[in-house]
Amino acid sequence: MHAFNLQSRPLGLAERLADLAVDALIDEADLSPKPALVDRRGSGAHSDLHLGLMHASALSLWPAFKDMAEAAQQLARIHLPLREALGRSGREGERAMLVTTGGVNTHRGAIWALGLLVAAAALEPGSRAAGSVAWRAARLALLEDRHAPRPLSHGAQVAQRYGVGGAREEAQQGFPAVLQWGLPQLRRSRARGHGEQNARLDALLAIMTRLADTCVLYRAGEAGLRAMQDGARAVLEAGGSASLAGRRRLHQLDLQLLTLNASPGGAADLLAACLLLDRIEAAADQGAN
Repeated sequence: MHAFNLQSRPLGLAERLADLAVDALIDEADLSPKPALVDRRGSGAHSDLHLGLMHASALSLWPAFKDMAEAAQQLARIHLPLREALGRSGREGERAMLVTTGGVNTHRGAIWALGLLVAAAALEPGSRAAGSVAWRAARLALLEDRHAPRPLSHGAQVAQRYGVGGAREEAQQGFPAVLQWGLPQLRRSRARGHGEQNARLDALLAIMTRLADTCVLYRAGEAGLRAMQDGARAVLEAGGSASLAGRRRLHQLDLQLLTLNASPGGAADLLAACLLLDRIEAAADQGAN
C-alpha cells in the first residue's frame, strides 16, 4: 500500500486517557510562575530537575497509563486483581521513568494519582463526572496490593512522623484537595475571566492552602508547611494570580519557599490530577467516547 494511502486509526479509550494524563503532567510542568517548582523560568528548589527532564519523564509514562486503562477495561470491576494489575503497571512506569531521568524521581507521586484516575475513568466510560471518577479511584486505592514493595517512601515516612495524610490517604479519601479546593478554584477563576494560566495557578494555590504537602514537610518541616499554606492563602486573598497585588504576593511566596528549600511537589501532582479530571469531564460533556 502506498504510504500516502495509509489512514491513522482512531485512538481507543485507553490511548486517549493516556494522552490526557501525559498532557496534564506536561501542562503542570509548563505552568509558570509556580512557587519553588520547576517551570519555564528554571528549576525552582530542585538542583536535579529541569523542564526538559519533566517533559521526558511525562512522555515515558504514556505506556503505563495506557496499560492501567486497558486493565480497567478488561477486568471491568473494582477488585483486588485490578488493583494489583495497576500496581504492576505503575512499577513498570516508575522503572521507565527512572531510566529516562537517570534515576531522578520526577513523577512517582503522579504515577499513583493519575494512574488511579485513568483506570477509574476507563472502568465506566459513561460516568466521567470528576466526583464519580474520584470515588471509583478511592475504592481502588483502598485495596491493598500484596505485591507492593514494603519500604516506606520519603512521603510515607514524613506522613507518619507528622501524623498527616500522604498521597495514599489523599487518594483513598477521593482526592479532597482536588475536588473541594483545586477544581472549584480553577472553575471560579475561569468564570471570572482570569485566563487559563492564571486559573491553573489559582487552582495550585488553592490546593496549597489546605494540603499537608509531605514534600514540603520532608524538606522544611512544619515551618515550611505553614509558610506554604499561609503564603498561598495570601495570594488568593489579594485577588489571585491575575491581579497585580496577587502577583506580588506570589513572588514573595516563591522567594520564601526557595529560601526554605521547600518545593510543594505534592501540590503539583494534585494540580496534574485536577487538570486530568477537568479534561475527562470536559470530554464527556463534548460527547467523546
